[in-house]
Amino acid sequence: MQLGSELFDRALRTVLAVTLLTALLAGSPSRAEPAVIEPVDGTRIANSDVEARNWLSYGRTYSEQRYSPLNRINVDNAKSLGLAWFADLDTNRGQEATPLVVDGIVYISTAWSLVKAYDGRSGRLLWSYDPAVHREVGVKACCDAVNRGVAAWNGKIFVATLDGRLVGLSAATGKLIWSTYTVEEHKPYTITQAPRVIKGRVIIGNSGGEYGSRGYISAYDAQTGKLDWRFFTVPGDPSKPFESEAMARAAKTWSGEWWKLGGGAMVWDSISFDPELNLLYFGTGNGIQWDQGQRSLDKGDNLFIDSIVALNADTGSYVWHYQTTPGDEWDYDATQQLVLADLTIQGQLRHVLMQANKNGFFYVLDRKTGGLISAAPFVPVTWAKGIDANTGRPIENKDVRYSATGKPVDIMPGPVGAHSWQAMAYSPSAGLVYVPAQEVFNRFFPVKPSVPSPIGFNLGVGLIGSPLRNQGFLLAWDPVCQRAAWRVTYEGPWNGGVVSTAGNIVAQGNAAGNFNVYRADNGQKLWSMFAQSGIIAAPSTYEIDGQQYIAVLSGWGGTYALATGRQAAASGNLRNVSRLLVFTLGGDVTLPPLEPIQLRINPPPESADVASSRRGEQLYGAHCAECHGEDAVGGGVVPDLRASGFLGSEAFYRIVLDGALKDAGMVSFSAVLSHEDATAIQNFLVHRANQDKSRGETTKASP
Repeated sequence: MQLGSELFDRALRTVLAVTLLTALLAGSPSRAEPAVIEPVDGTRIANSDVEARNWLSYGRTYSEQRYSPLNRINVDNAKSLGLAWFADLDTNRGQEATPLVVDGIVYISTAWSLVKAYDGRSGRLLWSYDPAVHREVGVKACCDAVNRGVAAWNGKIFVATLDGRLVGLSAATGKLIWSTYTVEEHKPYTITQAPRVIKGRVIIGNSGGEYGSRGYISAYDAQTGKLDWRFFTVPGDPSKPFESEAMARAAKTWSGEWWKLGGGAMVWDSISFDPELNLLYFGTGNGIQWDQGQRSLDKGDNLFIDSIVALNADTGSYVWHYQTTPGDEWDYDATQQLVLADLTIQGQLRHVLMQANKNGFFYVLDRKTGGLISAAPFVPVTWAKGIDANTGRPIENKDVRYSATGKPVDIMPGPVGAHSWQAMAYSPSAGLVYVPAQEVFNRFFPVKPSVPSPIGFNLGVGLIGSPLRNQGFLLAWDPVCQRAAWRVTYEGPWNGGVVSTAGNIVAQGNAAGNFNVYRADNGQKLWSMFAQSGIIAAPSTYEIDGQQYIAVLSGWGGTYALATGRQAAASGNLRNVSRLLVFTLGGDVTLPPLEPIQLRINPPPESADVASSRRGEQLYGAHCAECHGEDAVGGGVVPDLRASGFLGSEAFYRIVLDGALKDAGMVSFSAVLSHEDATAIQNFLVHRANQDKSRGETTKASP
């Protein structure tokens, strides 16, 4: 096979690096790594288009456009795509990571924060690292035991673990180089975010805004793991000195005793970087509690919840912010992808930041100043009429604030958002943004204030799913004209992230388990393959020796799959088959056949009184539904309790109260539930199981 000189030199250096590292590994792995390994650094990431064969950062580039200049797979030949290779994963929760590709090696993270490296051509596993996250940590994770990816820098691979560690590994061997806790272990923090490395610093935030935590973003030295700077996103106890002028300013927008639960505003997903402006951008999450009356006495904007924030990348100091949903009480995180681009708007070249926000509006901001350029709804929105062009603030509809009215209200979008964490992509050649969009209603109903729970959600509000059919679709959005160009409708919400390429294609997996390729300019379907499991992760694309590949993780999961039960089933597939799938032109590998599965509901006879069952329904909704599904209908990720063999058994109490299955992620709830409470929940589950058995209901996954 004939190699170009650049490929040959790179391949030779890689062989020499691996050979030398293997020989010296036992003595000093840290001495074996430097110089000989082709480093990933800021120059390589900034010049990613020059070496388009790689995917060096989470969104490929610092701009997070998820657009590749590769075009060997294109509109003319996409119909010839097939599976090149696949790798079964050893975790069966939601898979959300974007594969990184560095010089022919594919790096992924999986559920429970495992990291794996594969040969990008053959699929051979090169190494695997398990950070040994204790499974009981899962009770702190609102949205599954997921991980969105790794970062590469100077011969190292970095992963943030669900239990709050930031870990540096050898890119060549997977051996641990350093590890540091970025959170207080006794507090309800987790991390699901993919790190980014900017100017030698690993940037990471964390999750926990539904439980009771204070948000912040941190920068760690990539060589040593030492903390360099930290920026808090909400103010702390006002009786103590504030960490910065920004926090002193933010405190004026809060009331009551918000700091006792932490305030929220977690930095759990989006991070972008403009090297010319030296600005780091990130989005923040909701406030805690959701009910602003309980969080902040119905007062103030509550900075910096639901905000896009720009910091000086060297110092972590505040530069500007734009708050998308001031005083939010509908869970409208602003943590969706922040895409940087240069657009010609009204005849003027503008350097912009774009976000398809959870609240249903597509924002275009000036990325130097944070000033609003435009905003428009990309799905039906019931909570606001629009965005005021002069102030940048939403124009709220009457009576949407349940904390003020004390009445239930139906809201669109609901808490899963018009666009959640699933990555969108921007094609500069087509001029379109491709958004995994969805229409999901929810009813919010006020509840009486209560003592915060040490386990589970502390929302301060009740939620009911909509009886209406929810929708999901791939939306091609024109950010200049602020209008839809085309859309492809799916069976339901919670579909995968997106990649676009210079081949005029857009690739996306969906909740029904199909991996699809469309024309980027008009949405025509070019190719599709059933992948046997819902796909929620975003693909990446790479090239080896002139052969282009598209890689994506399959594995159904995440908050919608866990919590919505019957609604999740309507999206088309309830089976989790966790794999890394890699496609190429002429690929001829086939997946092994699946055995049909069917839920078997066979509960003991119902004997409890109605009052106990109804009380159990309330307790189930408060403590169990976030993982096991609304109305006791499972979403295909964790066990559906209607089919549990422990109903009517004493083992039920050992599981719920004693933590008999804590190593599988089911911790003891004895801190919040009594034996009588557990009995009431069991009675409710027996009632629901008998209801559905009498209806002849079963839930099929895929054939």
